[in-house]
Amino acid sequence: MQTHEHRERFIGEDPFALFGRAIKKLNTLWLRETYRFAAFGNRVSIHPSCDISKSSSRYISLGDAVSLAQDVWLNVLGGAEDSAPKMIFGKGCNIGRRSSISAKNRIELQDDVLLAPSVLIMDHNHEFANPNVPIHSQGQTEGGTIVIGKNSWIGYGAVILSVSGELALGQNSVVGANSVVTKSFPPYSVVAGNPARLIKKYDLASGTWVRTL
Repeated sequence: MQTHEHRERFIGEDPFALFGRAIKKLNTLWLRETYRFAAFGNRVSIHPSCDISKSSSRYISLGDAVSLAQDVWLNVLGGAEDSAPKMIFGKGCNIGRRSSISAKNRIELQDDVLLAPSVLIMDHNHEFANPNVPIHSQGQTEGGTIVIGKNSWIGYGAVILSVSGELALGQNSVVGANSVVTKSFPPYSVVAGNPARLIKKYDLASGTWVRTL
């Protein structure tokens, strides 16, 4: 005889959700076995709607427990002569749905970085120097590199764009929703706005977040 607790658990189960989880697991196993990722950790989860080309996968490194939600796009520009990873996800990174990450040089998300939905991260841009040539025919800028420190949280709709050099966002930092980050910030920073500015900084001595504006 079923107990009340068992009946509640049965009513709460969604068979379609269970089916979706099974499909996601099968898709992850398929990618692990058939794509040439630079690294593919344990307990990785990749939704079947994610857009990752086989040619890009060789430059993508996935640490343990990395999760890619629905409609995530990972893009690595071709023409690379070396085999070093250009897109690195540390252990426990969680990439929100509809987020796009495009690497030409190197983008690294350290351990436990969390991205909300619709985040854009690019280490280059479209070239537009010549007004007499269509932008889609001008290629890409040289760009730079991007490092997002461990335990950081990137809010909904934020853009992180490296125009040149290294853009480094220190560990345990927070980027506000719809912010545009084009320069580096130190660890324990809260940044927001377009362009993003430092709003708060964690004071280790007092153990509190201190407003800077």
